[in-house]
Amino acid sequence: MSLLRPTIAAAKLLLVLTVILGIGYPAVVLAIGRLAPGRADGSLISVQGKVVGSALLGQAVTDPRLFQGRPSASDASGATSGGSNLGPGDVRLAAAVSEREATLRAANPNATGPIPADALTASSSGLDPHISPAYAAWQLPRIAAATALPMADLETMVGEHTAYPALGFIGNATVNVTELNAALAARLDR
Repeated sequence: MSLLRPTIAAAKLLLVLTVILGIGYPAVVLAIGRLAPGRADGSLISVQGKVVGSALLGQAVTDPRLFQGRPSASDASGATSGGSNLGPGDVRLAAAVSEREATLRAANPNATGPIPADALTASSSGLDPHISPAYAAWQLPRIAAATALPMADLETMVGEHTAYPALGFIGNATVNVTELNAALAARLDR
């Protein structure tokens, strides 16, 4: 039996699949990505022509004039993203939460009420750019004092960067801190 016929069939299949999977599929994915260029390029946020972050990634914030995101076990570094893997019964988790609570109370002396849970617990990826509207509202007194902006203006900004649940009930309302801080920084730089 000759091996020529199966070899030619295999070569034809290789050529066809190379064209389809090596050229066709990437071209289709690229074309679909061009339909939403902002998302395909990483949802970059620009302020005065300078890229300051991505709407998909949280950032470590130390400026008291800006909103703080959720705690991160990886310091919000994309290179080392991940959670702490500490279980609810782990004393190290309890210690970390207590330490975060003390740090937040010291940084936000005018805040009232209990600290929202998302302010104390790290996100699974460590890169989450979203906080609850309650955590954003809890930080408002500090930011108003640090920026001298009226509380009503800050509340409006938080509202503008709040995403509500799909269909009104799927998920929770969230505030994109990276986008909110970019807008706040742009306003402060005026």
